[in-house]
Parts: sequence; C-alpha cells; structure tokens
Amino acid sequence: MTQRIGIYPGTFDPITLGHADIIRRGSKLVDKLIIGVTTNPSKNPMFSNEERFAMVEREIAGMGLDNVEVVGFNALLVKFAHKMGANVLIRGLRAVADFEYEYQMAGMNQQLDDDIETVFLMADVSLQPIASRLVKEIALFGGNIAPFVSKEVCEEVVARVDEKGRLGDY
Repeated sequence: MTQRIGIYPGTFDPITLGHADIIRRGSKLVDKLIIGVTTNPSKNPMFSNEERFAMVEREIAGMGLDNVEVVGFNALLVKFAHKMGANVLIRGLRAVADFEYEYQMAGMNQQLDDDIETVFLMADVSLQPIASRLVKEIALFGGNIAPFVSKEVCEEVVARVDEKGRLGDY
C-alpha cells in the first residue's frame, strides 16, 4: 500500500493558532504531513525564510506529532509535491473569500497534475477570524495578539514590532 503523504504549504508569517489547528487535524488524514514553508512574492514578510522555518519547526515540536516534518521550498507547489512524493495538498479555509481563492488554486493544481488531490479543512469556528496578515497589523498598532498565536510566537512578533517601530499615535 502506498503511503499517503500530504503537504500543508504556507508562508506562516507568523504561524497562528489557526495554522496549528489545521496541522493537528491534517496530520490525522495522512501517514506523513510535510509543512512546506515558502515565500509568496505578493506578500511582504515580517520574518525571513529562516526565521519562519525555525518558528514553524519549534511550534511543531511542541505539538508532539511524530508524522509531521517541516521543509522549506521555493518552487511551484506541484513540483515540490512531486519531489516530496506527496499525493495530497491540505488547505485551510476560514471564509467564503478563502474558498474562492483556494478553489481556483486547486483547479490550477489539478490542471498541472491530476494525481495530486486537494483536501480542504474548515478552520475551527473559534479560530476562523485569525489570519497572519491581521495578527501582524494588530501587533504593528500595539494591539494584543496573545489570543491568536502561541506565547513564543507572540513574543517574537512583539520583539520584531519593537525593532521596526509601532504604527499609529494612540
């Protein structure tokens, strides 16, 4: 029997409790789950590739999941999936806007390689509003991000904001 290898790709800038939820649940669906840490050219990352990779590795280590591995990549997702021997892409959905984008991406990936299936996992209801982009924005304006990320990630984001400087004057 062929091993089911899944990939959960993302920029994880920073990794949130929503990401952690999808990782925990996704790891139950496959024999091996690869967290693919990548760079999205359309995003302006707060953390470098190396910092995000280390952050994700640390968070995964704390979850106690023995079938999850973190791999950095900078390639077309289906090519990365082939290299890793993966046959499943795991994607998290929070809202209708996510679905529209993810549906289009799944269709394009299927056109590129119809042997790779995309599986959508709905975010836990309590975690649906969480997005890395919003976490960074809240932190940049001095808001509390503790409910959205782990304690360690919160400390890293706050330290980075202190380094770069906060926005706003209130």
